[in-house]
Amino acid sequence: MRDALNLLSRKARLGALEGEMRISDSIESVLDDFAEAGEITDFEENQLRVGIQRSLQGFGVLQPLIDDESVEEIWINRPNEVRFAANGEHQKLSIDLSQPEIRTLLERLVRSTGRRIDRSSPFIDAQLENGFRLHAVIPDITKSEISINIRKFSKRVFAVKDLVSGQVLSESQAEFLVGQLREGSNILISGATQAGKTTLLAALIGSLEQTERIVSVEDTFELKCSLPDWVAMQTRPPSLEGKGEIDLRRLVKESLRMRPTRLVVGEVRGAEALDMLIALNSGIPGMCTIHANSSHEALQKLKTLPLLAGTNISNEFLEPVIRSSMDLFVHCKRLSNGNRRVEEICRVSKHGELSLIRVEK
Repeated sequence: MRDALNLLSRKARLGALEGEMRISDSIESVLDDFAEAGEITDFEENQLRVGIQRSLQGFGVLQPLIDDESVEEIWINRPNEVRFAANGEHQKLSIDLSQPEIRTLLERLVRSTGRRIDRSSPFIDAQLENGFRLHAVIPDITKSEISINIRKFSKRVFAVKDLVSGQVLSESQAEFLVGQLREGSNILISGATQAGKTTLLAALIGSLEQTERIVSVEDTFELKCSLPDWVAMQTRPPSLEGKGEIDLRRLVKESLRMRPTRLVVGEVRGAEALDMLIALNSGIPGMCTIHANSSHEALQKLKTLPLLAGTNISNEFLEPVIRSSMDLFVHCKRLSNGNRRVEEICRVSKHGELSLIRVEK
């Protein structure tokens, strides 16, 4: 059946390209030819039809994992092996997937993003049409095999009450954060990968008044927002000619011209930290996330990243800016069982050396 599927997929693709047929018509034509050559059951015909459709238009053999809502992320390190995370656990699936099939899958996914991956640009980090995030690396950056990661995002926007019921937040933590947010506090959310930073960020945004105007900036669209007055922007890589790049620094600056009542930076990674701090220091409330192992490490990162903006930036300049710009540091932790939890909430000390004071639950 697998050999037949590969053969029919190639024929259907050629039929659609050479004969200018629709994919569905090409599939039916190939199946008719196959049925004439040898009798097949209705079940086998349906399997072939589904398999060909996935091979040509979907995620191929990965489609069942894509359809499974419990699967959070899928990655491929080498042929005949697919790994994925589901319910907080890493799992391995042995599957018939050759290197040419992996290359074909990657080419199809990259084509849908309008971007490129080749020897001169061996990485891609882009959003797929269904909203999932694609990251891939090809040899010779990887040793010998193509590496693919597909990060899935839930379509559901969790409210703060959902996080309380899921024990991500305690009721007192939720009340404190929502109260502080509505008073205009600036909040930085830290945590490791998959610790629930973006989920908490979206829930807090959803607790704001419906009249708020949210402008968010991200590398790739991940954030969900339930408020009606929301503008989401993402970065853009340079074109094949090396032109047209839009980075986070540019987006933060542009957002200030859009009359936001709340600025949201999806994830602070580099020099854009300086532009964000200056924006927050100008009186526009905001929120952001950052990768760190604790609130105190997040503060150290926030004191370091703006230095990437230029040699004329100093710690003496940054410390008072951070002290007057950031109010709360919230740290999220992923537990060994896969659950997420807000581990600590800290307030920025306004006197003396820049430091954090833990807020009691």
